Amino acid sequence: MTTATTVKTEYEAIIGLETHCQLSTNTKIFSNSSTAFGSDPNTNIDPVCMGLPGVLPVLNQKVLEYAVKAGLALNCQIAKYSKFDRKQYFYPDLPKNYQISQYDLPIAEHGWLEIELVDAEGNPIRKRIGITRLHMEEDAGKLVHAGSDRLSGSSYSLVDYNRAGIPLVEIVSEPDLRSGLEAAEYAEELRRIVRYLGVSDGNMEQGSLRCDVNISVRPVGRKEFGTKVEIKNMNSFSAIQRAIDYEIERQIAAIEAGDRIIQETRLWQEGAQCTSSMRVKEGSSDYRYFPEPDLAPIEVSNAQLEQWRSELPELPAQKRHHYENELGLSAYDARVLTEDRSIAEYFETAIASGANPKAAANWITQDIAAHLNKQKLTISQIGLTPTNLADIITRIETGKISNAQAKQKLPDLLSGISPEKAFAGLELITDPSVLEPIVDEVIAANPKELEKYRNGNTNLKGFFVGQVLKKTDKRADPKLTNELVEKKLNV
Repeated sequence: MTTATTVKTEYEAIIGLETHCQLSTNTKIFSNSSTAFGSDPNTNIDPVCMGLPGVLPVLNQKVLEYAVKAGLALNCQIAKYSKFDRKQYFYPDLPKNYQISQYDLPIAEHGWLEIELVDAEGNPIRKRIGITRLHMEEDAGKLVHAGSDRLSGSSYSLVDYNRAGIPLVEIVSEPDLRSGLEAAEYAEELRRIVRYLGVSDGNMEQGSLRCDVNISVRPVGRKEFGTKVEIKNMNSFSAIQRAIDYEIERQIAAIEAGDRIIQETRLWQEGAQCTSSMRVKEGSSDYRYFPEPDLAPIEVSNAQLEQWRSELPELPAQKRHHYENELGLSAYDARVLTEDRSIAEYFETAIASGANPKAAANWITQDIAAHLNKQKLTISQIGLTPTNLADIITRIETGKISNAQAKQKLPDLLSGISPEKAFAGLELITDPSVLEPIVDEVIAANPKELEKYRNGNTNLKGFFVGQVLKKTDKRADPKLTNELVEKKLNV
């Protein structure tokens, strides 16, 4: 959960995001070529994605399923009837000189997702961001600029068509965002959702999730939007926030100086931490859309829609609310536990096996998380099962072992050793008749410390407790040890 911020009070930013999300199918949207990332250039290609004469596209059924599930998770209305269109533009990485996309009849419209922030006083803020549309389309290829040129920075370009035909959904938000922070949180929540669904890995470094920002500013109280500028080339959520914050200040400064804001596409320069002009923005008429003649319209039956709806998992926001309201966890713990679906499922299995929710949350978000980060592992790669974690927590709460013993044995437990084996012979001594003679022995062996304690140095109680724990190899029940030591010292 992040803290909300605002721009200068006399101006208001109007922000919307266009997010391209690569779908995690094994093959491309209209052909059987692989979608594997990192292959040698121009090896994952075929006549269909290259647009060779005489070939016809065929829609990948899994693409439609993933698009509909994403639309449902974003609370969209799913179109019973939609179609594909040709978006015409000419660029070296677009082999057909048009892109198959959806224009006036997208697969999903009129949805929303909820973002969570906190205000300056630490109070939670939940804000609903509208989703205008979600539509399917194919990706273009990739240009690699190389060589050295004094003016342009490169002397030649290479083209890799491996990405051509990769399935995408484009998700367009309503202009409901008002700051870079809100936009970054929106993009993060969107990534959580598609990852929970399993429809995309959301990997920004590999281009699986790419966000373009539309931003304008206007005086507070004015209904009309200002001139919109689009920002591209952002590969992280922090870059989204910084680019928007920069652009807000740039546009405000231009307005106050009497300059005109032009509708254009700008690039985010990470090194210089600023935006720079790329090109004047095209309008939809420049693309000359018309219905794709080689693909039949799409009809989603009620039975198919309900089948896909029934397969949706509980989503991150639902889990956060459940963890806070029903399990009594803090907003922070709920946020950490639901960041990744596998961690949330691990947590839920642990509490279903009898673990106290707060104790399980502490172990997962602290000790286990530290191990995962250090070893660069996922929670599915550790040997400590959620059932065994519940066993450990129960042993601590019933006084069979101490929290310190559990933490000491954690490396063994994480490697897969069972609690029975890890804690064999380490059960806490909870019988006063066994522990009392040991306390007497420790006190008798330390007369000088006893005298100092009885002369007013009561901090030495900890010394005697420590000696008892040492003598019992930390098997003495800490609570009972404290009680017995205090009773014996004050005789």
